Amino acid sequence: MSKNRSGMMRNWLVLLMTLAVAFIVAACASQSATSEAEPEAEIQVEAETEPVEPVEVHVASLKGPTSIGLASFMGTIDTLELNNTYTFNIATAADEILPAVIKGEVDIALIPANAAAVLYNKTEGGISVIDINTLGVLNVVTGDESIQQFADLAGKTVYMTGKGATPEYAMNFLLNKAGIADQVTLEFKSEPTEVVQALSADATAVGVLPQPFATAACVKNEALKAVIDLTDVWADSVDDGSQLLTGVTVVRNEFLAEHPEAVAEFIAQQAASVDAANADPAAVAPLVVSAGIIDAEPVAAKAIPSCHLVCITGTEMQSALSGYLQTLFDSDPASVGGTLPADDFYFLG
Repeated sequence: MSKNRSGMMRNWLVLLMTLAVAFIVAACASQSATSEAEPEAEIQVEAETEPVEPVEVHVASLKGPTSIGLASFMGTIDTLELNNTYTFNIATAADEILPAVIKGEVDIALIPANAAAVLYNKTEGGISVIDINTLGVLNVVTGDESIQQFADLAGKTVYMTGKGATPEYAMNFLLNKAGIADQVTLEFKSEPTEVVQALSADATAVGVLPQPFATAACVKNEALKAVIDLTDVWADSVDDGSQLLTGVTVVRNEFLAEHPEAVAEFIAQQAASVDAANADPAAVAPLVVSAGIIDAEPVAAKAIPSCHLVCITGTEMQSALSGYLQTLFDSDPASVGGTLPADDFYFLG
């Protein structure tokens, strides 16, 4: 009996020790799991952010290529999920837009590149460029089949508009680069329609027309062809990163400081609108016509690919625009407002 009782005691002791060890292990595991879970709970805590109040954005642009890039945005705005509201005004001349920007009646404006520099100087740095919206829109149009490249203009009289303005400065720059400035006579007309009349009267005449006039002229007169794109000529003539430009998008700095999210939203929608136009000109053409930018859908559809619609931002924008403005300044400082804009003219995001 004593041996049995002693064995039973040993068995109970073993059982109690086993249970004690198991309890200690379980307690340690529970404490370890709790200590590992606590940091995860802390990481998941997020600070609440106040919602950004929506704002009405007043946008102005010019009738022509600089507005074509906005056509999809304007025409489909009711279907877009936007944080802000937008009002659009399409003007016939930059002189209608610039005073409105100065008065604070327009927040974002699509205007000629040189006009942006003039506005910057006039407002003592009160505006910034947020993107380039249109590259060059000038084309050499003629019925003369012997003209295939820019150098072929040597010995010709070229009809064009824009005397004392950027078209003349750009053309003279390219003629000098090609080494044929003294072999080409520029004859200026007051309106593109007068250039078209000169081309229609003489099949061998040569003209420089902006889009969409170049496309419209070729549609109406099959003998005419847009044979040279001056945007391509510029790209082949320089290696400083500059480009031949038409339009840029500017914002009032006061508006930019108060509503940066609205400006970012606009740029995103503008870029998407430009992509839509370039991807399917025929689909966007009706929107261009309904906005009153171009009168006929076939002309709009054919002109869009030659309008060089873009949305270039950041350092690429600064490089392209600063080089172009330098060319204008070298030709006539008054064309950019007397002095070249400082670095704060370029909003790099």
